[in-house]
Amino acid sequence: IQPAVLAPGVETIAEVEVLDYLKRKSDGDTSILVIDSRTPDWVERGTIPGSVNIPWTTLNISKSDPLTIADTLESQFGAQQLEGLWDYGNAKTLVMFCNGMWCGQSPNNIKSLLKIGYPADKIKWYRGGMQDWEILGLSTVPGS
Repeated sequence: IQPAVLAPGVETIAEVEVLDYLKRKSDGDTSILVIDSRTPDWVERGTIPGSVNIPWTTLNISKSDPLTIADTLESQFGAQQLEGLWDYGNAKTLVMFCNGMWCGQSPNNIKSLLKIGYPADKIKWYRGGMQDWEILGLSTVPGS
């Protein structure tokens, strides 16, 4: 079971906050990215509408490679590499989730991002994940 607070500065959120971030994103706020951190085999079973799948293995230093991680930071998250250092000034707020409070996939993504300097205040963690989302009867869509 994952702790209620994953890391200092990373806000743990619930369904109402996730819905608010999804609404803001659908209203055109490009500073938000809702991320399903699960591997594709889990995502195929359904995901939160409006989320993108970035599996925990993509950002994990021991499972991925520096070029893939850098490409994700730049193309998906809005970070910029300047003279070998990362500038997160215009980086997106990331809302991350996985299967639920027992799952380690989004915590792994979050810890990997913190290790490479992503600002903790730009990371939100939906601890309840897909388990709580589905228990509450909230909408899901087939993953791709």
